Amino acid sequence: MKEPGRIGDRSTSDLVVRLRTQDGRDDWFYCHSHILVEKSKYFADRLSENWPTCQILDSRSCVEVYCQESDYDHHVNLLRLLYVVVDAWLDDMWHGVKNALGILQVALELGCPQIISACVKYLEAVPWEEAEEEEILRIIPSMGSNADPILARLQPVNPSTIWRIFLSTVQFVTSSPPSPLNDLKTCAQEQLEYMLTEDDDAPLLVVDDDIKSEVKECVKGLFTRFHHLLQALSCESMESVLDTRKMRSFQSYLSDLSWTCQILNRLEMMMELVNYWVDESDKIVQLVERANSTPEIVDTKLKVIEVAAKVLEAIGYGTVILPTAKRLHMVKVWLPLVRATKPMIDSLTATNAEADLELKMDGELWQSLESAFISIILTLPSEDQAFILAEWLGNEHVHYPDFTEAFEVWCYRSKVAKTRLADILAKNAMLNSHS
Repeated sequence: MKEPGRIGDRSTSDLVVRLRTQDGRDDWFYCHSHILVEKSKYFADRLSENWPTCQILDSRSCVEVYCQESDYDHHVNLLRLLYVVVDAWLDDMWHGVKNALGILQVALELGCPQIISACVKYLEAVPWEEAEEEEILRIIPSMGSNADPILARLQPVNPSTIWRIFLSTVQFVTSSPPSPLNDLKTCAQEQLEYMLTEDDDAPLLVVDDDIKSEVKECVKGLFTRFHHLLQALSCESMESVLDTRKMRSFQSYLSDLSWTCQILNRLEMMMELVNYWVDESDKIVQLVERANSTPEIVDTKLKVIEVAAKVLEAIGYGTVILPTAKRLHMVKVWLPLVRATKPMIDSLTATNAEADLELKMDGELWQSLESAFISIILTLPSEDQAFILAEWLGNEHVHYPDFTEAFEVWCYRSKVAKTRLADILAKNAMLNSHS
């Protein structure tokens, strides 16, 4: 039985491996043929009698291996690993994922099953950086079933598992978790949106009636808790309402409702939130109008208006269909608050350079509010339009929202109404006379 030998032991070596690169590097490694033949298919083939150049002098005592300069160290490490008992669980043997991947590539080229197996076990067990993960995906197509353990963490999961994760996440984010969990709640909200987003890849799950039903129940729970808080605050003194803890709780619910709008929009379920918000609008506006313009209340008003904007957009653009009375009610309730709040915010941010950045509301949101109001107004009966426009023209906040577009449309419709509707009115009169 042959002694194991040591790489580089010239006295016992019977084979030289010349490791060469295109940059002219040419290093000699004194090795033992029985070790290389046993652990590497490449060397076994290269040193066999069936190799085409086996009869050439020195061809079986010297084997040249060419590699890229960037892979040189990985080839050296592999030659050394052929001489040891490879243990996948020893990190100091692999020196990290990047090095293990380099060795794995060389092991695949040289046909070293023991080292391949050890690399796979190591890579399966350790965490990867994003770049390392992409490199793994580049390498493993040539590995066949050997790659299965590595791929386990990347495999698509069963739809029922996705459903459980989705449901658990929805239940968590709509459960109004305490403020120390805000970061986790934000992360969960972002991942829910990602699951439902169609980008280069299809959404993670297909929305069906079961999903909508579960989401509806979770959202109802959020609505109920917000309703109870709103009821309680409405019955308390303003001093009690301004209690920091209560105000933060109120703001937290508003943030949750604002996010809920996004998810319900994706699920085509905005009707749930719109109907709820319409019913609660009077109480919400009354509560925030009772308070003085303290920074906390201003911030709360902004959060209220953010939710209201999304609701008004859904109504104004026909995403949710409401009867005339409710559309008119929403304009009458929210218009005074919106047009009184904007100049107050503009004044605060203009006079105080250190004003909270949250008070500097996105200009696009003010614009979308204005557009939503105009869209809703133009869906109302002309008499109601006239009432709103007359009040707008006499209001000190006539510059915002700017209803010029609605005013022009109303004037045109009113002027040509008799002409445009003459035929219809005549036909209606005839039908009535014959009935």
